[in-house]
Amino acid sequence: MAKGKYLRGASRRSILQQFGAAAVGISFSGGLAACGKGGGEARKLNFYNWDTYIGETTLDDFKAASGVEVTMTKFANNDELFAQFRGGNKGYDVIVPSNEYVTRMSQAGLLMELDRAKIPNFSNLSPEFQDAPFDPARRYSMPYTWLTLGIGYRKNKVQGVPDSWRWLFDSNRYSGRIAVLGESADLIRLCAKYKGHSLNNISETVLSEIEQMLIRQKPHIKAFHEDDGQDLLVSGEVDIVMEYCGDIAQVIADDPEIGWVIPNEGTLINQDCLCIPVGAPNPDDAHAFINYLLDAEAGKKISEAIQYPTPNAAVRALMPDAYKNNPVIFASAEIMAKSEYGAFEGDERSRRFEEMFTRISAA
Repeated sequence: MAKGKYLRGASRRSILQQFGAAAVGISFSGGLAACGKGGGEARKLNFYNWDTYIGETTLDDFKAASGVEVTMTKFANNDELFAQFRGGNKGYDVIVPSNEYVTRMSQAGLLMELDRAKIPNFSNLSPEFQDAPFDPARRYSMPYTWLTLGIGYRKNKVQGVPDSWRWLFDSNRYSGRIAVLGESADLIRLCAKYKGHSLNNISETVLSEIEQMLIRQKPHIKAFHEDDGQDLLVSGEVDIVMEYCGDIAQVIADDPEIGWVIPNEGTLINQDCLCIPVGAPNPDDAHAFINYLLDAEAGKKISEAIQYPTPNAAVRALMPDAYKNNPVIFASAEIMAKSEYGAFEGDERSRRFEEMFTRISAA
């Protein structure tokens, strides 16, 4: 499964592929309070998660502490996640949307309000993550990880350090050797950041400029990837890629020829959150599972595996200095000061991003 201590060559978003299935059914046994089915029938939980976004033994460890059978299935991006719930919940209990999609889904009435009394491990979170502008008072979400986007690159193929988004969005220097993330909002917002604007409240003029820029750039882009950019880099299919910090941190540990930089213009910050969708068949077990994922020891194993920044103070206290001081995982204060969270600006703006990306992809 994994080489050494961490999951290698896999994105946050192919643990399921490593198990050889699109969905993983795992039985949990032990001490959580029973809910749902009676008469000895197995309790079930459906978990909708990003690829490789779980510890190597997390599910087995939970199995030893609960009587719940969990099926984990994956989605590739937030657009796919949201589309899954537009027509109603098809049986999921816990999902992992990013920050602005927490806002979008809660405003659309798609998320259940959490019962804080059932999540005592909330107290493990760092104070700055106990509230959120996209979810005031954490009514609908618990933070799972936070993350930055940057550039992963192969040092012996790239001239110097590619410390500007220009090398992905507005240059033919690495023509045919470039991959960018295929999530419409993230891509468009980072183009705005490159052009010197906030990544929120982007004007129509700037949006038009971004669309034309990416259409010009498209012949030089090998792939709009679904969060497997680090795999393209490791395999040698591309030399420079837009990716999430943890995905690159995983592969750098095995391949010192891979580098990482957050461009000088700044970047997009995300939080991925644990939520319970409206209509969840097993809300009590869903709360218990979220509480387990916020446990210090459980969270430590998750952070060791996925190499993403943790919002959990109790977890961070258990992690080694090699994690806490890793500049790939934790961006500098200077970079963070130039960076922003993306805000949900309404369904119309979200559709605008999606339509722009469709035209760019078809160009």
